[in-house]
Amino acid sequence: MIKRTLYFGNPAYLSVKNNQLCIKKTGDNPEEHTIPIEDIGILIADHQQVTITHSVITLLQENNSVIIWCGSDHMPLSMSLPIYGNDTYSEKLRYQVEASEPLKKQLWKQTISAKIKNQSYLLRHLGYRFIHLEKMIAKVNSGDPENYEGQAAAIYWNALLKQHEVTRGRDDGGPNVLFNYGYAILRAVIARNLVGSGCLPALGIHHSNKYNPYCLADDIMEPYRPIVDQYIMKYLSQIKEHNGNLTKEDKAYLLQIPVLDVSIQGKDSPLMVGAQRTTASLVQCYQGKARKILYPDLQ
Repeated sequence: MIKRTLYFGNPAYLSVKNNQLCIKKTGDNPEEHTIPIEDIGILIADHQQVTITHSVITLLQENNSVIIWCGSDHMPLSMSLPIYGNDTYSEKLRYQVEASEPLKKQLWKQTISAKIKNQSYLLRHLGYRFIHLEKMIAKVNSGDPENYEGQAAAIYWNALLKQHEVTRGRDDGGPNVLFNYGYAILRAVIARNLVGSGCLPALGIHHSNKYNPYCLADDIMEPYRPIVDQYIMKYLSQIKEHNGNLTKEDKAYLLQIPVLDVSIQGKDSPLMVGAQRTTASLVQCYQGKARKILYPDLQ
């Protein structure tokens, strides 16, 4: 079943009633309705007057749901995940912790090759042609010591954002805010599925920032980024330009990211479901049962 993404950008009181999320909206037009907890995959709290009871938080976590907390700038600020979401968590975690460096470097090679492949496809789809970007795919070595990821990113973002006269950076203005928000949603989806598959999101295969509790999520989401990019570029082609301020319409559009269609090994599914296949395959690689992470092909 495809899990729902709930967004709260106005005052609301969230509680539990008969194992249902009970939503009471306050203000001039108060109303109340309920949603089954098990239907919720992501809940986004984007207003200082959104009140969430302890029972809501614990039931969401028991259901392996993600809670995203937004700051005063309405951008995702933090994320709440359950400690574990798999029946054999300790066993699977042991395989992750004991993964060898050569294995992790091979997995990172697969990840970057898949990312550049999807970036290359999107550029072709948009009418750009960079042969040297496509040639990088086969050149990526174990661990990507030549940093083809960075080389490809420079070419890729220059092509995507040149018409908008900005560069790619979290604080560079313009449409960058759309990518920041979209990636935050994607990160939450990947982190949720990592926990559900029995992985510890903080322990990455490449990212290792000691201040980052989601290193593995940042690793595994890489090949998914171009899927989000394609979705945002489509949006930008419709609105023509963006002033860097997120609107309700922007957020409503980006909240559809978890249900975007993705293709893995020729099989189409919503992104949230595809991400589960990806994280499950990662666990199999840790266990020695598989040698390849199943990543989506941009189409």
